[in-house]
Amino acid sequence: RNKTKKDYFITCIFVYIFNYYMKYNFVYLTIVVLIFQSCKSQSRTIPKREIHNKEFNWRITIPENFEGVSSEKWSLMQNKGTDAIEKSYEGKVKNRAKIIFVFKSDQLNYFESNYQPFDTLTDGNYNETCQAVNNVLYQTFISQIPNAVIDTSTHEEIIDNLKFRTFKMKIVYPNKLVMKGLLYSRLFDKKEFSANIFYVDDEKGNLMIDSWKNSKFR
Repeated sequence: RNKTKKDYFITCIFVYIFNYYMKYNFVYLTIVVLIFQSCKSQSRTIPKREIHNKEFNWRITIPENFEGVSSEKWSLMQNKGTDAIEKSYEGKVKNRAKIIFVFKSDQLNYFESNYQPFDTLTDGNYNETCQAVNNVLYQTFISQIPNAVIDTSTHEEIIDNLKFRTFKMKIVYPNKLVMKGLLYSRLFDKKEFSANIFYVDDEKGNLMIDSWKNSKFR
């Protein structure tokens, strides 16, 4: 099956896990960091902006106070995830995904979109591949965070009259802090489009979700 799709999703998720885990396992340092970030964000207002992706003729408005993550910084973050993946299961990570954008608010609320090739003639049945990826993600979480409570679900959602597969997750850490994730994907001919939202702040999470659900494909 499409191993590169699996690799990319796990890499991205390890980015979020790494940030979340490192922030909240040093409680006192985190309090200082969050206070600093709060003061910093209050002194800088980032206006909302519209993104137009020509590949899918997709328009989306990014919420206020979400800043872009450079491709260089994102690559460095992904490398941390790659190292963790390669230690978790056999094989090297192969990444064919092309980033559309990455935005964040603070260090723990991310909105990322990408696409990559997917040909059912060579990569297999798309629905079966998505289910296999979801299973791998769940098992990876279980093995990497054995003391966390992890809930997942899959369903379909309609965005601008188009049907998207949705993988939803909720991770409750031993210290009761919660990370939530929503992974949306759809096959456009021979390209798989993905929009991924991860957050620990429900208010910011809702902003990203509203932005996504109000976006347009034309």
